[in-house]
Order: sequence, then structure tokens, then C-alpha cells
Amino acid sequence: MQEPYDSLVEISKKHQKMNGCHGFEHTERVIKLCEVLGDRLGADMTVLLPAAILHDIGRPNDKHASVGAEKSRQILLEYGYNRDKIGKISNAIISHSFSEGRRTESLEAQILSDADKLDAMGAIGVYRTALYSGELNRPFHEFVDHFHEKLLTLKDLLYTDEAKRIAEERHSYMLTYLEQLDKELKAEG
Repeated sequence: MQEPYDSLVEISKKHQKMNGCHGFEHTERVIKLCEVLGDRLGADMTVLLPAAILHDIGRPNDKHASVGAEKSRQILLEYGYNRDKIGKISNAIISHSFSEGRRTESLEAQILSDADKLDAMGAIGVYRTALYSGELNRPFHEFVDHFHEKLLTLKDLLYTDEAKRIAEERHSYMLTYLEQLDKELKAEG
């Protein structure tokens, strides 16, 4: 990734913690997933990449996608993006969030939503869930409940066939992890 995106990366870093469940390291993985999915699906990368870079700048606000979309509009205006492009980028940002439950309106918004969800699945999803539980000082049972309440539902919320293909292995890994965890909790494994 090169200019003009380097400036957006620096802005994104300023709005996020570097580490943590929703830190910039999460954003870096989402960017990589968007690059892969966007390339395979023929997305407009001039919309997708800025959206991926800026998608979580509204955190830690509960309505982070809405807040992030608004902040992104202001940032992109300052960087000379035209209003049409800004609208497409902010639409992708506002509709990526699991918790805000908005539907996507473009391929780029679908890819960003899928990439964000894929990063909550598989081995990385297990890591992020443990980290999130620690950040919130949650008891162990809430860590396990999060898999059933959110993570195991994500594969059915994906838009693109390519993301669904990637999700199969990640979903399977989480099921295997939970089976092993159950055995260990019962002192069987």
C-alpha cells in the first residue's frame, strides 16, 4: 500500500490503540483480507482500501461504524476526495459492523463487512475473544458464551462466496477448539 493511503494509515493509527481486540493490528488484518478479497472479486480498491483503513476509527464508541463513517467523511474531504467517492467509502464503513446490523449497498461494503467478520473467526477469533474477555474482565463462562452468541453465527452473515469459502475452515477450527475446551473442562482431555 502506498500514498495516498499511507497518510490515512497514520490517521487511523492516531484514532486507535495499536494493540487489543479492536486495535490497529486488527485493522491491518482487515486491510490484508480486503486486498485479497477485493482482488479476487474485482472491487474498486479506491473505495475499499480507504474504507478498510478507516473502518474502526469510531471506536470505542458503541455506534463505532456510524461515528467512524462521519469522521471519515471529514478526513477524506480534507484529503481532496470527491463527494461521490466519500459517499461510497463512508457507506462501506457504516455498514460493516455486526452490532449495528445495517445492510450493505455495494460490493466494497460487502467485502469490508466480510473481512471484518473473518477476522473474528478461526484462531485469530479465539485470540481476540480471549483478549476481549480480559479487557472487560469477563468471567470464563462469558468467554465461551461469546462463541455461541456471536462468533459461530458469523459464517451465515457473510455476503461473498469467496469469504464464505475462507470462513468454512475458520468456523471448523472454532468448533474443534470448543470441543477440546469442553473436554478439558470435564477433565477428559
